[in-house]
Parts: sequence; structure tokens; C-alpha cells
Amino acid sequence: MVSAFIDHRLDGVIRVISIINRSSLQPLYCSYCSTEQVCKTVDTDVQIHSDHFGFTYGASDVICKGEHMQNATHVLITTDKEGSADHKMEYLPIKNKVVRETFKFNFTICISSLFDNYNNVLQFAQTMEMYKLLGVQHVVIYNTSCGPDLEKLLKHYETEGILEIVSWPIDQFLNPSRGWNSQLHAGEIQYFGQLVTLNECIYRNMYQSKYVLLNDIDEIIMPYKHTNLASLMEDLQPAHPNIGVFLIENHIFPKTQFEESGKFKRAEWKNIPGINIMEHIYREPFPKGVFNPKKMIVNPRKVQQTSVHSTLKDFGGSFVVPFDVCRIVHVRVPLQGHLTKKELFVDKRVWDFEQELVPNVDQTLKLSGFL
Repeated sequence: MVSAFIDHRLDGVIRVISIINRSSLQPLYCSYCSTEQVCKTVDTDVQIHSDHFGFTYGASDVICKGEHMQNATHVLITTDKEGSADHKMEYLPIKNKVVRETFKFNFTICISSLFDNYNNVLQFAQTMEMYKLLGVQHVVIYNTSCGPDLEKLLKHYETEGILEIVSWPIDQFLNPSRGWNSQLHAGEIQYFGQLVTLNECIYRNMYQSKYVLLNDIDEIIMPYKHTNLASLMEDLQPAHPNIGVFLIENHIFPKTQFEESGKFKRAEWKNIPGINIMEHIYREPFPKGVFNPKKMIVNPRKVQQTSVHSTLKDFGGSFVVPFDVCRIVHVRVPLQGHLTKKELFVDKRVWDFEQELVPNVDQTLKLSGFL
């Protein structure tokens, strides 16, 4: 059991986001309580998500089917039909009890998992400051482990109030895979439980945020025709009023190809661990006939279940945002390492923000003790 929410869109059932071993299924029951003393045990509808990438354990929803669940405060998933034997287990608090029409945040980013002592400080600072300029007010990170330098930076952003860090000790319960492909990466669950955290994050922010962005720590969902995300969505949403899922193309900027003038090779950043995204302005062409793994801007109230590159169940369908309107700036190892600089496209969109971005990054690095 990970977390529990009332789903008002489905007649107020309790949805428990869970991780289930797909090869040893058994009947599950829901014990829900309005106070710790008054508990009922009911049948469940177990929905194992269709995307599990072949791993033994998969993201799942356990839907509790009972009456008067809106009064429940705590819930437990059990194999005991009487619901009596499990009282020593911990009950989960039930969230999202109230439907809200106004939201604390306009844009929230869900970053699915930090692991293996990730320590890319400079790129993370640049990405966070870029997102602030684009209008993001809230970032949620599921943290399994990170490097000591990045930890300092995370603490800074947490103190500032923009970052919510959710402890995600998945490696204490399962052997997580370090990749998405079960043929290539050993483990019991895909990519440190990425599918579980993305779904958890959508429900966590259902009534907190107007939109949720589902992307990785080294990706920036970048508007190219608008100055920020708010003006982008002010155009996209009215043009597609029923759509709740906007798919954004991913584009690779190889970290091996450097901009030649060296204008952003700054002495101040020389000793900061990580990649300087301002130096990487060359974009790989997208190979013809190859699947482009998209990321998403979603209205969380229109999503029931999500995978990484598309939703699995939603209300209202999805729309692929044209490449020239918005695309992902993804600075990382090249996907097509054989390409020369001449075969890449020059894309300096990040430079449009340099006057605010550079001083903001410097200020953050000062405040978090790096400069």
C-alpha cells in the first residue's frame, strides 16, 4: 500500500495506490474505518496497470467497494475477509476528501525518482530556475537516494517552499530495476517504481494543482511560441476544451557537443558538479520511423491511471502538441552518438532566458553554499 484517496469521479470510492506481485494474485479486501473503532471490511476491484514492462511487481489500484466511504478516515488492504487479523498493520490516511475548484498551484512538476546518489547539481539548479521563469510553483520529487551536493541543493529548494520531497525507500522493500526494460535490467519493479510514483503524484496533486507536468529531472518542457507555460495552456486548453492530456515531444541535446564561442563556460560554475545546459545548444534530428517517447502536461482531474509516455485511463483523451509550439529540451548522453555537429540542429531557446536565468542560478548556488 502506498497511499489512499477518495475518487469523487467514481462515486466516491476509495482508491488505494498499491504495488502488487502479478504472479501471486489472491483475493484482497478493504478494511476502512470512520474512527479506529468503527471499521467495515468489503470486497475490492483490483486493477493492475496494463503497463508494467514485464516486471514481477506492478503499479496497481485497489478500489474499495462499500457504502458511506466518504466518512472513512483510514483504510487497510487485507487478505483476511473478516478484516480482524490485520489491526496490527498500519492503516493509511485517506486523502482528497474534499473536491476543490480553485487550486493552490497553477503548475506542479512530478519527478518520479531520484536514486543511485544522483549528484547533477548544476543542471538541476538551471532546470529549477528555468521552470520558475516558466511559471512552475511546485515540484514534487520522490527521493530514494541522491549525492551529498544535490542534497544541499534540495534542502535549499525545500526551505524556499517550491520543492516537496517525498521519501521513497522502495529499495528497502523490493529490488528495483535501474531501467525500464525487464529484458535488459534485472529487478522486481520497473525503474525504482516510476509508474507508482507518477500515479501517486497525480492523485496527491488532484485538488492542489491546475496542471501537472510528468517529466524527468533532466528534462525541461519548453514553450517555443509562448513566454511561459500559463500562456501556452491559455491557448491550448480553449482550443481543445475536453482534452486533459497534452503530449510533448522529447528532443535530445547531446552533452558531448559544446557551443563553440564558450560564452557560458563560466568560471563561477567550473567546480559545480553536473552539466551546464547553456553550453549544449545542438539538438539531434528525430530519426524517421522511430517512436518519440513523449512526456505530458495533464489536468490531474481527467486522469485515472498513467504510464510514463501516455495515460492508461483518462476522461477526455489526449492531444499531441506540435513540435514548433512546445518541446522537451533534454540534455543528456547522445542517442545518436555517430552524428557530427554539422548534422545537428542549433537550438538556442534556453538562451532567450539568460538575463534572468544566469543571475538566478548564481543566487541559488550562493544561498545553498556552492559559491
